[in-house]
Amino acid sequence: MFWDRVSSLYDGFETLINGKVYNGTGKAVAEEIEYGDLVLECACGTGAISKFIAPVCRKLIATDMSAGMRKQTRKKCRKFSNVKVGCADIMHLRFRAETFDKVVAGNVIHLLDDPQRAVKALVRVCKKGGKIIIPTYINDDGNKIRTSAKFLEKVGVEFKSEFNIDTYKQFFADAGYENVSYRVVDGRMPCAIAVITKQ
Repeated sequence: MFWDRVSSLYDGFETLINGKVYNGTGKAVAEEIEYGDLVLECACGTGAISKFIAPVCRKLIATDMSAGMRKQTRKKCRKFSNVKVGCADIMHLRFRAETFDKVVAGNVIHLLDDPQRAVKALVRVCKKGGKIIIPTYINDDGNKIRTSAKFLEKVGVEFKSEFNIDTYKQFFADAGYENVSYRVVDGRMPCAIAVITKQ
């Protein structure tokens, strides 16, 4: 699996090309979490966001399909007793409906064949009144993300979608989500954080 092969190098690459946003996204997501929350994170990758969520929640279940990425998350979060790392497919979540206070899926939507189906799965496992937090790299309408995206594609990353802030908002509107707020972490490759409050 591609993500297993790059798991030990991924943090270094992201930090080098986009460190401000890479860390800023985790901090921004953590601001949406409360101390009593049970949190599910899908596609946790190397734990770049997990390490910011763990100190501010009751329990974090961090999941990823890649064993290599899960290994990196375990390393980052080993000092936190409230973190469980496991394997889960964002498209087929086996958790009961309305289990989690917060559900997070960072920088994965643009890699999926059916991102709306994934969002629906995330919403299903979130409690009513809870939040689904979905950070995604966006194009700032310049060439910043395109250069980095082209490099990532050359090494094996396949982008299924590309968003700017307007098309990202439209993506959620088209899916019927109305109670959504947005925040952009600006930098070389900006990240838009969509926060859906489940009604």
